[in-house]
Amino acid sequence: MFEKITLRDWEKMVQKQLKTEDIYAVLSKENLEGIDVKPYYSNVPLSLINLPKAVESTHLVSPYHENSEDNAFAFLLDQNVEGLAEKVIFVNNRDLAEHISLADENTYFSLIDIFSEDSTGEINVQLGKELLAKNFNRNIAVDISLHQNAGASIIQQVAFALLKTKELTENFGGEILNKIIFRIAVGGNYFFEIAKLRALKLVVNQFSKEFGLAETPFIFAETTLRNKAKNDGENNLIRSTLELSAAMIGGADAVFSNAYKLDEGNSLSEEISFKQQVVLAYESIINVFEDAGNGSYYIEDITRQIADKSWQLFLTLENEGGYCALLKAGKIQKLIYTQAVNEQNWVAEGKIKLIGVNLYPKLEKTKSAEELYDPSKISAVRLAEMFE
Repeated sequence: MFEKITLRDWEKMVQKQLKTEDIYAVLSKENLEGIDVKPYYSNVPLSLINLPKAVESTHLVSPYHENSEDNAFAFLLDQNVEGLAEKVIFVNNRDLAEHISLADENTYFSLIDIFSEDSTGEINVQLGKELLAKNFNRNIAVDISLHQNAGASIIQQVAFALLKTKELTENFGGEILNKIIFRIAVGGNYFFEIAKLRALKLVVNQFSKEFGLAETPFIFAETTLRNKAKNDGENNLIRSTLELSAAMIGGADAVFSNAYKLDEGNSLSEEISFKQQVVLAYESIINVFEDAGNGSYYIEDITRQIADKSWQLFLTLENEGGYCALLKAGKIQKLIYTQAVNEQNWVAEGKIKLIGVNLYPKLEKTKSAEELYDPSKISAVRLAEMFE
């Protein structure tokens, strides 16, 4: 039998190796989310149940090109394409969603969000009714990818998703919950992003119980633009690979990789970006696991914290008027602005490291954090823009 090792035994060993009595001061790491992260875990207070996906196997989504029809089974469409058969189609254009001709052999999802994200704070109810009348598998998107790319925290993103979902149920009833697709952008904080998807599953399921349901949300996850750099394509490719991995392990139902070359993107760079998904799926098979993060004490603990904090923020903002009212009042924009500027300052100070931007080589700042952001509107800003 192995000798039983106590927590104190581990602490003594670490103290000796680090040559310090206060190992927790050395090993603890600050984060912008306010999440308590321990140096190591031996248990969690409450284990989470297995968090399923809405589909059996994650859809690997490609931008549509004629020469990709034989290599991909799920496409992101911005314009109508005839002749597709036995494909999964994610409609990414509002006009296309209204006028597309549906083929019986295909499965269709709408990525159209009916919320205005400007200070008008409007919801297009008529468009929502038209989309719900379509024979889509999922008809309306709750899009929080813009919020992530604008600098919103993980907790804010999940809370905003709930706020928008609440507005939809108020306009269309609780039965809309199984017609929603949640569109999110996955950032570079690997384990936190895994936990973000899992936390979204938890809170949406909890919210659906108010309507006597036990909804499993359909999650469409795409790689973020936030941590990408114009002159750093190869590093962008590495970053997006990790983001896709986090999305699959977190339980996304569909994943999409934005072209890693940004403004210089072409059909080849889009194909390479798509094939990242293929390599991850077929070499590691992580796209078929139902809840690969379950059982990791670290992931379970931060999942629970993100879910709890997001739910509390949701309740607070709902009591203050809800998503549309707070957007009109500028409250949503200011929350994102404050978080985004703090994150940008961490990049400027080197607390957040971007290889080739503020590390190896270190580029000089050309703009301040305050110059990059507008507290009155939500707009995507890449962290590297400070140095470009």
